[in-house]
Amino acid sequence: MLVLQALYTLSDEQAEYQVRDRLSFMRLAGLARHDAVPDAKTIWLCREQLTRAGALARLFACLDPMLAERSNLLTGGQIVDATLVEARRRCATAARQRVGRRRARDRSTATGAGPSSAAARRRRPRARSTRPRPRSRCRCSAGPKVTGGHKNHLGIDRAHGFISRFTVTHAARHHGSQLGAVLDPNNTASGVRVGDRRLAEGHTAYRTKPNLDALERRGLVPEFRRAKPRGRSMPAHIARGNATRARVRSLVKHVFAAEKRRMGLVVRSIGPVRATARITLANLAYNMRRPVWIEGRGALA
Repeated sequence: MLVLQALYTLSDEQAEYQVRDRLSFMRLAGLARHDAVPDAKTIWLCREQLTRAGALARLFACLDPMLAERSNLLTGGQIVDATLVEARRRCATAARQRVGRRRARDRSTATGAGPSSAAARRRRPRARSTRPRPRSRCRCSAGPKVTGGHKNHLGIDRAHGFISRFTVTHAARHHGSQLGAVLDPNNTASGVRVGDRRLAEGHTAYRTKPNLDALERRGLVPEFRRAKPRGRSMPAHIARGNATRARVRSLVKHVFAAEKRRMGLVVRSIGPVRATARITLANLAYNMRRPVWIEGRGALA
């Protein structure tokens, strides 16, 4: 039922209702028509216990040997990128809300009374906002859109598109800081590609000296795209190389599209631990669904 939640973006109450209503969901959950369906509270408690025990990461790791045995996926190279997972929508009123919270904290400090427990529970310690992008405009205002939430840093296998490693941070964390955490040591290919999107600004997120040194120590080849020279046109040979690399690195965008569009991934919980659990379940559900799509494509061919 937790996998169904991740696949269809269901709340606990909706998961209980859909399993009661659909026979296909009951079969997937291993329930017969006469069996009792776990209620929403039971689903929440199960997810909380798995989260506190750290079992979700181990369950994700247990899937890797089965996928490797089934499709020999560890020989195709790696593609690394990160995407924003929104925690809540932020618009022009967010600035006014921050000012109001700051004034409330000042008043509580002046009076000697600390923040209430309810206000403390509503905080998102790691769901920080990213830098506003000039081209992205919020529909409800004329100001730039500010996205708050978490980042899903992941590395996929080039040959089949399975997620091999991932890590979850707040939204303001730099892409390149998590390169070492998402590299798969079991992948026998040496090529490492990344999903840089900031080439127009004259720099890339992953092409840093610490990352290049780390790849050299591991014996990996950084197949990164090169940035456009500042104030000059792009040389023809560099443009051709970037186009070739772009065709390969675009595979990681399909993973993000499947999670954020088809599965509707969004974090509704509060706190980094629960947010990591939500994103882990989404990555696990994606890896479980990917072999079905690959086998179906082979059958159609």
